[in-house]
Amino acid sequence: MSGQDIIVLFEGFSEDKIVNGQEVMLANCTCTLIKSSGLNIIVDTLTPWDSERLLSALRDHNVLPEDVNYVVCTHGHSDHVGCNHLFPNVEKLIVGRNISRRETYFLHNWDTPFIINENVEVVATPGHTRECVSVIVKGCHVGELGGTVGITGDLFEKEGDIFNDSLWRDAGSFNEDVQRVTRSRIASQVDVIIPGHGAPFRMTREMREELERQSHNNSSP
Repeated sequence: MSGQDIIVLFEGFSEDKIVNGQEVMLANCTCTLIKSSGLNIIVDTLTPWDSERLLSALRDHNVLPEDVNYVVCTHGHSDHVGCNHLFPNVEKLIVGRNISRRETYFLHNWDTPFIINENVEVVATPGHTRECVSVIVKGCHVGELGGTVGITGDLFEKEGDIFNDSLWRDAGSFNEDVQRVTRSRIASQVDVIIPGHGAPFRMTREMREELERQSHNNSSP
């Protein structure tokens, strides 16, 4: 394994279903491991019912809970924070714009990135919630995709939501206009997106142009 890698431990999903005559959504988030310059960083920790499978996936990559240096949750929804308790030794726990360790909370001006190391930073990306953040990793690979990678949580639900914005709007947004602007900004900065509920994908010129158009028009495609 190289000095810097991104491993999608679990690919997120979401779908509407009828269960026992009741309309429900089945969903879980994408859970990602970043290995960068000797640090182990987990982004989004699934639901509280996923402890054993998360620990098993980490063991498959020779990572124990005590080896994890940072946990970053892109926002505070239950499918993104459920297994935070597995990692009590982290240097920092970042949940949205809250940064803490044990009982100590750290102030940060989110007009600027929170720097984890020279290649990994956490940036404010409001939209899905007011407090959302994303993790930007420079010069890295996830599978066959390489470059600057944005791990965005639910700022992007899945690749299809770029040309069908109902996919992210129906998932909830504290402010759709803000989310459109943020989506376009992040798309201009990264080569690859790891979305909250779908597979990683490469950001194309056509995608960036469409997102920019939406941010200016504040209207659906």
